[in-house]
Amino acid sequence: MKLLAVLMLLAAPATAQPLPAPNLPQYDLLLRGGHVIDARNHVDAAMDVAIKDGRIARVAAGLKPADAIKTIDVRGLIVTPGLIDLHVHVYNGTGERGSYAGDLSVPPDGFTFRNGVTTVVDAGSSGWRNFPDFKDRIIDRSKTRVLAMLNIVGAGMRGGGYEQNTADMDGEATAGMAARYPGVIVGIKTAHFNGPEWTPVEQAVIAGTKANLPVMVDFGADRPTRPLYDLLTEKLRPGDIYTHMYSGLRQEQDPLTLGPSRGFIEGRARGIWFDTGTGGGSFKWSLAVPMIGQGFRPDSLSTDLHVDSMNGATKDILNVASKLMALGLRLSEVVADMTAHPAREIRRDDLGNLSVGAIADVAVLKVEKGHFGFTDMVNTRVDGTQKLVAELTIRRGRLVYDLDGLSALPWNGPQGDTHLDSYWTVFPRPVPRPGDTVLH
Repeated sequence: MKLLAVLMLLAAPATAQPLPAPNLPQYDLLLRGGHVIDARNHVDAAMDVAIKDGRIARVAAGLKPADAIKTIDVRGLIVTPGLIDLHVHVYNGTGERGSYAGDLSVPPDGFTFRNGVTTVVDAGSSGWRNFPDFKDRIIDRSKTRVLAMLNIVGAGMRGGGYEQNTADMDGEATAGMAARYPGVIVGIKTAHFNGPEWTPVEQAVIAGTKANLPVMVDFGADRPTRPLYDLLTEKLRPGDIYTHMYSGLRQEQDPLTLGPSRGFIEGRARGIWFDTGTGGGSFKWSLAVPMIGQGFRPDSLSTDLHVDSMNGATKDILNVASKLMALGLRLSEVVADMTAHPAREIRRDDLGNLSVGAIADVAVLKVEKGHFGFTDMVNTRVDGTQKLVAELTIRRGRLVYDLDGLSALPWNGPQGDTHLDSYWTVFPRPVPRPGDTVLH
């Protein structure tokens, strides 16, 4: 029996043993010398940003490179919280041609990090019927943080008759699905409705009220039976969101002053948020120029990113920000509209800031100077002298995008000790970290 026990012990697989913890510096990554813009914390100054264990460890001037595993010199660049694109379409689940739940959607990781975006909000591509599929196939598999606004139509944005089907607009079922995924489902969406009735808005508000979530409205066709003024002054609640604010498709502009309509003015006074959602056909200079000139500026910038808009006038969120800077918005304003402000609108105040302890999602941007042209939905142009470009993107404390190799060492020079690189970047071959297990 003793011999059998010994043989069984020898035949058993070795148990995994944790690696010993090395003697680590105080920080994993230090971004040194950049100009930090953090609207949530009222920071707009030259600062260093230190990251440890995937979170912001310190934001201050004069931090020491010796205290970090890796220091990246970002002098002359802008350091911001990871950008939030409040309105995108990334589901591509059901396969219908020409639909936002089909082949018009884009894969999130292909269009986020290269623009400094670490969080996107899919604006209604899925409804309560197909959200679990969206979560399984896109949300749970993406490196980008993908949040969702649930469409009031149970089938989501499958196009055609699906989005006009009032029988599938169920506020109770939508709220029930939202309750199953708190923090992931961050809003309710109604969009593209062409009918004369208020059903989608009313059901969306029922869902939003029951689930304690904001409602985002793409108001669809302009119908005299459901005027924009009534939407913004009666139907929506404070904290709800009107997207496509400069489209000109639904009486957004006062025809006499060319400024914001009375509904826009009174809606903002009630606490409605206004979002750009430029999309493929939802932004005109003929609205944006006079309305911004009269002080009606966005609360948030978003792209309504999809296959058509990314190749048209919208392109990406930094292009949207750059075109509004061409109209006079300050850099600090557009950064706030891509960070703290959208976080506030979706009630995720843990995002969009560089507070100590916050998840270390960070964008490092460059302001290029030169001559640039920016277009709109009817292919008219405004010229600008500056354009934003993403240099670095950090997701949960690790570098996921590096445009110009700021983090890299010359190929023919000393490479140094790289065994701790996995603490701050995803690019080198991973090296086990303390707590990882190794089978012997």
